[in-house]
Amino acid sequence: MMSLTRRRSLILLFLALALPALLLVLSKSWHDLARNRPVQTPDDISDSKHKSQEKGPQNPELAQQLDRAKDRDLEKPARTSADVNDALESTVARNRLAMVQAQLAGRDITDERVLKAMRRVPRHLFVPEELRALAYTDRPLPIGHGQTISQPYVVALMTQLAQPSESARALDVGTGSGYQAAVLAELVHQVYSIEIVCPLADAARQRLKTRGYDNVEVRCGDGFNGWPDRAPFDVIIVAAASKKVPQPLIDQLAPGGRLVIPVGKYFQELMVIEKQPDGSVKQRSVAPVAFVPMTRDKKDPDQVR
Repeated sequence: MMSLTRRRSLILLFLALALPALLLVLSKSWHDLARNRPVQTPDDISDSKHKSQEKGPQNPELAQQLDRAKDRDLEKPARTSADVNDALESTVARNRLAMVQAQLAGRDITDERVLKAMRRVPRHLFVPEELRALAYTDRPLPIGHGQTISQPYVVALMTQLAQPSESARALDVGTGSGYQAAVLAELVHQVYSIEIVCPLADAARQRLKTRGYDNVEVRCGDGFNGWPDRAPFDVIIVAAASKKVPQPLIDQLAPGGRLVIPVGKYFQELMVIEKQPDGSVKQRSVAPVAFVPMTRDKKDPDQVR
């Protein structure tokens, strides 16, 4: 028969071995209860995951958002070339508005009619396609044949200085790509534009026609001599520098009319010449500028190179 002392030793040994495991189980159970979560067995966890995958998100609002997103994806049509064109048009329109606000209105262009015209004319269509990303930057751009399109600010400034009225007849000397003519066409009754580089004149004529500017007439010729058959003009804007103010242009200027022209060879000044009622002229310098020189007919001894 086992002695009392031996029985006590066995009991103490059992408690020493079993107590740590019991304490571990009790500790985990109390921890789960404290978090208001029932104790889960491995089988419970597996069943819970399976049910969750079957039901989807437990948050009803999140489930609705996911369903709506799926519906939108199913309903959304494939992106077409028309969508791409619309996006591009929207981008260039924003760039044009930003250009007017920052480069023109943000400086000293205050004539609202001029600002409106600059907002309307799509300058990116008057520059080579490979340079369209730069169309609304504050800089001139090459258009071929050694010619450039003036920076937007200069176009706006010269137009503002000319003070065009709705009933005016305007002469644009140096058509280039046709941008200045298009701006004037938004402001005056009729525009006559002359360009000595015939390929540029032909391209500008077609470009303006495509844009619906029916009040612009373009021809190839020497701008120094103006356009006597269409004179007199209330507004004359010259987009190339002449060593002197061309007398034919002064002669073709109507009384009260204004001629805006860059004058000089190495150092140029933007000049405004206004004809008085008695035929005399007043002129003033506005600002230093840098234009390409006026190209003349090679037969003319006063040509500027």
